[in-house]
Amino acid sequence: MSETATSDRVTGEEHGELKRVMGPKLLLLFIVGDILGTGVYALTGRVAAEVGGAAWAPFLAAFVVATITAFSYLELVTKYPQAGGAATFIHKAFGIHFVTFIVAFAVMCSGITSASTAANAFAGFLSDGLGLGWEAGSTPLLLGALAFMTVVAAINFRGVGESVKANVVLTLVELSGLLLIIFIGLYAVTQGKADFSRAMVFESSEDKGTFFAITMATSLAFFAMVGFEDSVNMAEETKDPVKIFPKVMLTGLGITGLIYVLVSITAVALVPVGKLVDPNEASALTQVVAAGAPNFPFDKIFPFIAMFAVANSALINMLMASRLLYGMARQEVLPRPLGAVHKTRRTPWLAIIVTTAIAFGLITYVTLDSGSDIVALLGGTTSLLLLCVFTVVNIAVLVLRKDDVGREHFKAPTLLPVLGMITCAFLVGPWARSEEQQGQYPIAGGLLALGIVLWVLTWIVNRAVFGKRTFLRDPEEIEDPDHVRH
Repeated sequence: MSETATSDRVTGEEHGELKRVMGPKLLLLFIVGDILGTGVYALTGRVAAEVGGAAWAPFLAAFVVATITAFSYLELVTKYPQAGGAATFIHKAFGIHFVTFIVAFAVMCSGITSASTAANAFAGFLSDGLGLGWEAGSTPLLLGALAFMTVVAAINFRGVGESVKANVVLTLVELSGLLLIIFIGLYAVTQGKADFSRAMVFESSEDKGTFFAITMATSLAFFAMVGFEDSVNMAEETKDPVKIFPKVMLTGLGITGLIYVLVSITAVALVPVGKLVDPNEASALTQVVAAGAPNFPFDKIFPFIAMFAVANSALINMLMASRLLYGMARQEVLPRPLGAVHKTRRTPWLAIIVTTAIAFGLITYVTLDSGSDIVALLGGTTSLLLLCVFTVVNIAVLVLRKDDVGREHFKAPTLLPVLGMITCAFLVGPWARSEEQQGQYPIAGGLLALGIVLWVLTWIVNRAVFGKRTFLRDPEEIEDPDHVRH
């Protein structure tokens, strides 16, 4: 997904309002493009491994949870249309600088884990497209993912500026890959190749009950639904956001949710689940395309469409992560050198190096563990971090009800933020993850611990050397207003 970069969004009116250029159609394409991406391309097979042919159920459950939380974001974005992201809303609700920092750092880490997932998926699709035969967890796949992440860092360093209109093109390319699968499914039906009865077969990989197996798979599938929350950053550039935003965001969620359910049903109808989840076979959706239309060269084209989708996702996530790290350093809650800007490229070069190094470490750590599933661990860690953030956002909505802004805005039914808080918190718990997915906790905990250590070091230096406090100078500028998740 893509969004306007800072350099492109700021006009000569630096102290005025941004130009409201986005109507319903452009905003809808933006939101759909924001949500589409690595998740469904990389996780369809893994979700099927958890629940068998009923792979559509976790995607549907993830859609419901995301939609409930979307109501909270809609209330916040129409109430504070000039605010930033989750960290800003949470700061307005609680006013605790350290909590705001942790939320911002968690959002940054989710971008790195998301990009790391995309890097691994890119290497897999590259192997499929060129017929290289790289196996999951193999050294060539690891080197391919690291090489890709290096290229992303180089592009990030050079400077990336994308317009909202460019996002339309990117969205259509990403959407084409998923629609291709759906159309191939319809074609396969006419050829008698699809067995939709498999979509109703539930099989738990760990002999869990239906509820907990779907819960575990939902915590993975949720990765495919994140991104909707980033669209709040476009409120200031949307015509009449109070009227337009709610309808368009819910429509965008509905469209993507429907696409994901149809893709997952098509996948299990065309390819037996056992083959779909086999790490020695091609990527799940590449298998689907090959099985549904063997007489057409779609299986040769599809990996490259998928590569484009996950590559764009990785680039924007790393751009977001490096800018967030840069922003927190400029706010003097992280070491000041991380805010260094290159003299000629005018990009945060040290923040780019640090975020890329973290991504390298994550990819290597997970890949070298021969028993791990890099997509399940890193994609799941992204979901884990964001579910924690969403839990607090749902609470913040209720806390901010006492803040009367003196004008009309969208108001979610009180039951929905409560349900959002409960469902997101429930999906954070260890019962929502299989035994092999428990590795998400040390990864997420280690990343947040790194943030806390850096905060403490900064606090010591600020107090001992500069004799000043460590706090967020301008919370509304914590999050770069130009980022997307996946």
